[in-house]
Amino acid sequence: MKRYLFLLSILAASSLSGAPADGQQANISGSVDKTGGKASIAIPDFRGSGDAQSLMATFNTTLSGEIQNSGIFNMVPKTSMPLQTPQQPGDFKQAPQPGARGNGYYFSDWSGPPTNATWLAFGYTAAQNAQIVLYGWLYNVQLGNQAFGRVYTATLDEAGVKNVAQQFAADILKQFGATSLMGTKVYFVSDRTGSKEIWSMDYDGSNQKQFTHYGSISTFPCVSPDGSKVAFTSYVHGQPEIVVFSTASGRKLPYYNQHASMNAASDFTPDSQRLLIYSTAAGGYSQVFETNADGGNLQRITFGNSIAVEPKINKTGSTIVFVSDRSGLPQIYTMSVDGVNVSRLTNGEGEAVNPSWSPDGQHIAFAWTKGFAPGNYNIFVMDVASKDITQLTHEEGRNENPSWAPDGVHIVYSSRQGRKTQIWTMLANGTGKRQLTTAGNNEKPVWSRGGY
Repeated sequence: MKRYLFLLSILAASSLSGAPADGQQANISGSVDKTGGKASIAIPDFRGSGDAQSLMATFNTTLSGEIQNSGIFNMVPKTSMPLQTPQQPGDFKQAPQPGARGNGYYFSDWSGPPTNATWLAFGYTAAQNAQIVLYGWLYNVQLGNQAFGRVYTATLDEAGVKNVAQQFAADILKQFGATSLMGTKVYFVSDRTGSKEIWSMDYDGSNQKQFTHYGSISTFPCVSPDGSKVAFTSYVHGQPEIVVFSTASGRKLPYYNQHASMNAASDFTPDSQRLLIYSTAAGGYSQVFETNADGGNLQRITFGNSIAVEPKINKTGSTIVFVSDRSGLPQIYTMSVDGVNVSRLTNGEGEAVNPSWSPDGQHIAFAWTKGFAPGNYNIFVMDVASKDITQLTHEEGRNENPSWAPDGVHIVYSSRQGRKTQIWTMLANGTGKRQLTTAGNNEKPVWSRGGY
């Protein structure tokens, strides 16, 4: 009975309330920057000419947010910046003597106190031929050197101005070996329409769209590494079964479900051609299997008198992490892709579930009660080689289902704080927490390189 309840908890106990019955990787111990400390960057508000000016509030918010949320800079407060801002390199003047002040037009105005910046991002926008044009530059103001200057164009509207701000931010991050999240998606589960459906949104919480319309329970989405397919577990026919959709068309793709009381999707292989699932197809307890993306060529991976669920595969396709109750309470284990070399990662204390590989394959994020009362889950990250563990959430409700961003620096997760469950992101050292959803209950997020 205890194992049966555990299996139900994996599939349904963390379901949303009200659902119907049917580059650079994170340094987990500290700063996410590995360049010897965070550099200070000043990003004054940009101005626009003509019709572009009305869109500058969106531009400035987007640009500052992109850089701040990257976690690799110390942002200079706008209150510490000079009164005047250069709009193009020609606005800078040679300081007549060291320490001279030029109200923003000397490099020393930005590199010296009270601004104390190393980097300055500046420029301006204009409206031309129904397009917004951004002229953007990045300077090292301590050296007086230009890192780059580029021109960006997009449609003259809110979406366009946000796009050019994101492109400029991506180019700034690239200078420091960081990867922009522009174009990535988060798939998640929401009950905001009255049923539990799969939704998608941009990485910053914008552009939230309903992906499935089953009017039933759709849960535990996983996305192929190439971003072309979303697999999830559906109760539309009563018992849990696997459904696969194309992210390009939003249409259902063929998938053969085994005759079983439960079939659940969990992860795609690195080549996006095969799917890791857990199923009762062999009779008895749930076990880990691998199938083609259409459900064919079933191969069983785990064998034993214990539950095995939530398999996730690393980037090399050589190691699977999964959850099992073989030692009592659910714990996290690793094994090779053929099911041998099984090793327990967690120490047996509390309940450890929801493992997720970092893109570099060196860390695993997971949810763990760590001996506290069941239900008090928090997000932890483990260095797989050393088994060193860092706790990322503390006294912030019930936190579950972490998923790494493609940049290896951010993690998305669900958090129940009060009566509602919402999707949050944070840096992989536990800082920079941001709430992405507000409507209804939202959970089980997974970060994708792209998609619907």
